[in-house]
Amino acid sequence: MKKVFISTAIAILFAANVFAVNKVSTKEEGKDNVSYAVSAKFNSDFIGAENVTWKVSSKFQKATFTIDGVKKSAFYNLRGELIGVTENVQFKALPEKARKTIAEKYEGYFANEVIKYEVGDDNSFDSTVYFVDLKNSKEEVLVRVTPSAGVYFFQQVK
Repeated sequence: MKKVFISTAIAILFAANVFAVNKVSTKEEGKDNVSYAVSAKFNSDFIGAENVTWKVSSKFQKATFTIDGVKKSAFYNLRGELIGVTENVQFKALPEKARKTIAEKYEGYFANEVIKYEVGDDNSFDSTVYFVDLKNSKEEVLVRVTPSAGVYFFQQVK
């Protein structure tokens, strides 16, 4: 359930960068539904990727794969431009300042999951944002950690 919320949160970030070029199937099958432009760009961006699976929607195409032993997801718009790449990381991967802020602002919560989101190389800026799923006995929230280590509430999970 959490992954659905986190995926939704990331998809919301992508919405500003996504423009439909042509109609694409929404089936979640293999590579048959992936546009040629996206497939070619993915193969160029992630040489050596293994266990690649695709999810195609009307707004973006997502490849989930393993590279160098790390499971990642890459999101492309329909023109074949890389929007961003996500991967699960440990809490200690966050900047120290962000870890301290989370400990202060969200005392009594524990980090359930941390997703690192790297903005794609086709964008005009390059940055890394983290989404941290925090949980306590009563609630679960998702916070966003900016490149400057700022910590901001993103959404209530439950």
